[in-house]
Amino acid sequence: MEKIIVIGGGFAGLNLVKYLDKDKFQVKLIDRDNFHCFPPLFYQIASSSLASANICFPFRREFKKYKNVAYHMGHVKDIDLESKRVVTSYETLEYDRLVIAAGSANNYFGMDKLSESTFGIKTVAQAAHTRDEIIDRLERGAICKDAARRRELLSFLVVGGGPAGVEIAGALGEMKKYVLPKEYPDIDPEEVRITLVEGTGKLLGAMRGKSSERAEQYLRDLHVDVRLNTLLKDYEDKRVTFRDGSTEYWETVIWTAGVKGEPIPGLPADCMGHGGRIAVDEFNRLPGHPEVMAIGDIAVMYTDDYPKGHPQMAQPAIQQAKNLARNLNCGEFRYPFRYKDKGSMATVGKNRAVADLTTVSLGGFPAWFIWMAIHLLSLLGMRNKVTVLLNWVWNYFTNSTTLRLRLLPAKYPLRRHWGD
Repeated sequence: MEKIIVIGGGFAGLNLVKYLDKDKFQVKLIDRDNFHCFPPLFYQIASSSLASANICFPFRREFKKYKNVAYHMGHVKDIDLESKRVVTSYETLEYDRLVIAAGSANNYFGMDKLSESTFGIKTVAQAAHTRDEIIDRLERGAICKDAARRRELLSFLVVGGGPAGVEIAGALGEMKKYVLPKEYPDIDPEEVRITLVEGTGKLLGAMRGKSSERAEQYLRDLHVDVRLNTLLKDYEDKRVTFRDGSTEYWETVIWTAGVKGEPIPGLPADCMGHGGRIAVDEFNRLPGHPEVMAIGDIAVMYTDDYPKGHPQMAQPAIQQAKNLARNLNCGEFRYPFRYKDKGSMATVGKNRAVADLTTVSLGGFPAWFIWMAIHLLSLLGMRNKVTVLLNWVWNYFTNSTTLRLRLLPAKYPLRRHWGD
């Protein structure tokens, strides 16, 4: 029985495991976390709309219904292509075939020190950290007697006008418009500044112009200041320097400006492509190493329709996983990957969303309802589906949540193995 190691349990890795023939392969999935999560809803963790557990599902619980599938916790430290071994922070595993589905990480475009000064929503941990800091600013602002300092505390800058940036900016706008008057009466909503900056001339660059315009208007309706053609150059000592040389004070900066392939040690430099992603052929194989494959956000497949690779979104990852499983199950690489674009969507808040379907662009409540239904059905676990639905219904009618909790981790004892 062939041994397959899958690195990463996101949309790509988990779907590959689900569709592989368990009678033909012994599968081991490696991930630093012991759960699968749902990144499209990370912004709702950051905005206190959902708890982390609502959008996560343990691998071991999912895998107990499959034979010949095992989960291994660990961070990949090295890949030995010659010996066919993967070295993690805790063990060394051998494979016959290797599938890399490690996903993506924040891209700071050469300004790597921003990782230490800005907040992100790329992982569950980042989203929870961002939530804690947002609540911290609100609580401190509510008791601050210095008007100038209070306005500083209540300044939020979102960098990046893609779906993640638009969604977290919209969530902050809803907090300002609906939550503050009820739960923070000591704060004048006009003192809260929420700004979204985007380096190009439109929001949601991958979507149609009509959807971009709608999203911008929805944000402005929520009192979010939208600045297009604005690039961030530096952020130090709470001061943002923009590309035009201007500087402004921002207490909290949330970075959503771009992603790159998750760095994987041990791979030869000549296999790396655009955006730190692994270059693959039409069957998702590494050239020169047919036993090694890459799928999802970390893979870049150059085609005439996608000269820079497929979009780093859930649908390409899921479709690549299913196609690769189909090829592996039949014992030969017979079916080249062909991406079927099913459309894209983003939500800006309650009753405010945009959706580009095959032949039509929708906005407002219809788009928001479709967005909600698709995301709800995509969650793993019936309990998660029910819990999220109940939270959404409650929030819809009350504009309130019981999840606005500041949960800072204990400092000691130091967990020295974190990040291994």
